[in-house]
Amino acid sequence: MNELYEYDQEYRDSLATVDAEGNRVWVYPKKPSGRLHNLRIVVTVILLALLFSGPFIKVDGQPLFLFNIFQRKFILFGQVFWPQDFILLGLGMITFFVFVILFTSAFGRLWCGWACPQTLFMEMVFRKIEYLIEGDANQQRKLNAAPWTSGKIAKKALKQLIFLLISLIIAHLLMAYLIGVEQVKALILAGPSEEIAGFFGLLIFTGIFYGVFAYFREQACTVVCPYGRLQGVLLNKDSIVVAYDWLRGEPRGKLQKGKVAEDKGDCIDCKLCVHACPTGIDIRNGTQLECVNCTACIDACDQVMTKIHKPTGLIRFGSYNGIKEGKQLKFRGRLVGYTVVLTALIGLLTYLLVSRADVETTVLRVPGQLFQKTPEGNISNLYNIQVINKTFDDIELQIKVLEPAEATISRVGEPATLVPANGMMEGVYFVELPGSLVNKTKTPIKLGVFSQDQLLEDIKTNFLGPAK
Repeated sequence: MNELYEYDQEYRDSLATVDAEGNRVWVYPKKPSGRLHNLRIVVTVILLALLFSGPFIKVDGQPLFLFNIFQRKFILFGQVFWPQDFILLGLGMITFFVFVILFTSAFGRLWCGWACPQTLFMEMVFRKIEYLIEGDANQQRKLNAAPWTSGKIAKKALKQLIFLLISLIIAHLLMAYLIGVEQVKALILAGPSEEIAGFFGLLIFTGIFYGVFAYFREQACTVVCPYGRLQGVLLNKDSIVVAYDWLRGEPRGKLQKGKVAEDKGDCIDCKLCVHACPTGIDIRNGTQLECVNCTACIDACDQVMTKIHKPTGLIRFGSYNGIKEGKQLKFRGRLVGYTVVLTALIGLLTYLLVSRADVETTVLRVPGQLFQKTPEGNISNLYNIQVINKTFDDIELQIKVLEPAEATISRVGEPATLVPANGMMEGVYFVELPGSLVNKTKTPIKLGVFSQDQLLEDIKTNFLGPAK
C-alpha cells in the first residue's frame, strides 16, 4: 500500500518531461480528435486570422496595433501613445493583471489552452505538420528510433524546413507589430546590406521561434511561463478547470471481456488521457501546473466511454467542489471583489482615454534663471515650453497668456508654430507682466494652447518676481 501511495504521489515531486537524472523526456502526444478539438480548430483559425491580419488593418490610415519599443511609440486601436502617457499604460497593465486574476480564479488556464499564441502555434500548427509528415505518436517514436535511412532523412529535413519557414513568417509578423508593416516591406526590399540591424533582428526572432517550436516546445509552458505557477494562489476549489471525476472513476478497473467489474469505477485505466496530453501529465492526479486546459484528455476519455457504453464526462470542465459536492460555480467571495476592482479600473481607464487631450504641453522654467526687470518696469520670466502632438495631423499652434490678461508672451528665435503629426515642438519663451501686478515672489499665471482660435489645453504655472 505504501509503495502504491508513493508511486501515485511521484508527480508532486517531479516534472513529467524530466527524468530522475534531469534529462529531457520527449513527449509524443497522441494525435487529438473529438468534439472539443474540432471547436479548438475553429477558435484557432479565427484567432490566427486576427493575429496575421492585425498589422494590415488601418484606422484613419494608422495601424490598429503598433508596439514600437525602439521609438517608444505605441498605437492601440488607431490611437497613438507616447512615454508621456505612461500612466495610461501602467493603468492598462494593472487592469489586465486584475482581469487575469479574475479570469483564472473562475476558469483556470483556459487562456493557455485556447488562446495563447504559444499553444496555438505549437499544438495547432507545428504538431499538425509533424503528424502529417511523421505520423501519430507511435510512428514518431519508431521513426526516431530507426536508423538513418534516405526516407528518414527526407522526412526530418522536410519537417525542419517547414518549421524554419513558419518561424521566419512569425518573425516577420512580430516585426510588423513592432515597427509597422510598411517598414518591414522596406526592410525586405532593401536587403541585409542596407538594413543590417533589421536583418539580424529577423534572424534572432526566427531562431528563437524555431528553437521554441522545434525543440523547447511544452517546456515554455511548464518551465518558463510563470502563469502556471500562479495557479497555486489564483485557483480555488470553485475554479472551473479540466478535472477528473474521481468519485465516478475510482477505483480504477481494467476492462475484462468488454465489461468493467461492478465493484470498480468507470475509469478502465487505459491511460489514453495521459497519451493525449501535450505536457505528459496524468490528469487523474488532479490539477497540476503543467495542465494548460487544452481538453485533449477530455476528447480521448469521451471516446473510450462511448466505446464501453458509459456516460461521457469522466474528465470534463468542472470544479473541485462541483465534483465533490455537486455545487455549481457561484459568483461570490473573491470573484465579487475582483469584479468590483476590475470594473472600477476599466471605468477609470475609459475616462482617461476619452478625456485624453490631442496635445500635451509641458512648461518649465529655464534652469538657473529667476526673473528680469525691463526698462519699461515690467518683470519677465524665461520658460521652456514643449508641445507634443498626439494626433496624426500637423497642427498650427499659438501659445497665449490667459491670466492675467495684461501679460504678454514671445518666443526666442524663430516663431515656429507648426507641430508635426506624432511630433513635438520645443521653444524658449519670455513671459512679461507689468511690475504693478507682481507683488509677491510667486504669481500664478495661466497659459493657453490654441489651434485656429480653439483652446486645446490650458496650463497653470508660477511667475517669479521680487518680494514686496
